Amino acid sequence: METAKVAQPISGDKLYQERARRALPLLVRQAQASAKIYYSDLADELGMVNPRNLNFVLGSVGQALQRLSSEWGEQVPPLQCLVVNKATGLPGEGVGWFIKGLENYASLSRKQQRDIVKAELLKISSYPKWQEVLSAFGLKPVAADYSALLKQASNFRGGGESEEHRSLKDYVAGHPELLNLPRSTSQGTTEYRLPSGDSLDVLFRAGDDWIAVEVKSHRSAPDDIVRGLFQCIKYRAVIEAYQAAERLPQNARAVLILGGALPDHLIPLKNILEVEVMDNVVPA
Repeated sequence: METAKVAQPISGDKLYQERARRALPLLVRQAQASAKIYYSDLADELGMVNPRNLNFVLGSVGQALQRLSSEWGEQVPPLQCLVVNKATGLPGEGVGWFIKGLENYASLSRKQQRDIVKAELLKISSYPKWQEVLSAFGLKPVAADYSALLKQASNFRGGGESEEHRSLKDYVAGHPELLNLPRSTSQGTTEYRLPSGDSLDVLFRAGDDWIAVEVKSHRSAPDDIVRGLFQCIKYRAVIEAYQAAERLPQNARAVLILGGALPDHLIPLKNILEVEVMDNVVPA
């Protein structure tokens, strides 16, 4: 909260202000995709080693938007609400400084915070002037054309399961700690069949939570990795529908695990799609 108060708007020469100028177009990209982004993922895109240092960066963005709101005579939504903690799914306490009448945000219950953030995210995704916001600060939108790669992914035809894929799949199934699951979590089930006819590489069940894992070996080409990103989206939706049909709590998570590195040019796509990716996982 104190950081939000003391951070200066983005038009300065401090390191956090320079990072804020680079962060703002990334956040506009996420807003236009109606997608949140984890602190760690935004830090990665900005080349920051420690996501904690985003506090000043996001405070600077918030101060700049607050000042712009005064200049325009209208409320520009607090874009920094899109940046959330991976464990809680909520932004940091500093956002309360930028939401009118909610300086006590940090003292509210988790449910109250979720309700408030949900309302702010709706304002952010429906706000029609994000391009004008960028122009007001002399910034350009970030652009990436995935058309060709998406077409390749849709035309992908895989062969049989490779030894590398099988080995990585079996390794992941036996190591739930890779996904920060409780130690009591049972070994994952491989080739779990969903009602949609899809087979999950691995499924973990931890209490009410179902965690689907799609595995890609280090040999997977970018178009196959893209296919994996979209498979995660499908699996999460199908599991939630399955849970609803069975009158179970709808708690689904889908993770793409790569044996190699996620290509740099796919990082923005991963963030736009809000898919959790773990890369460079090598069977011990």
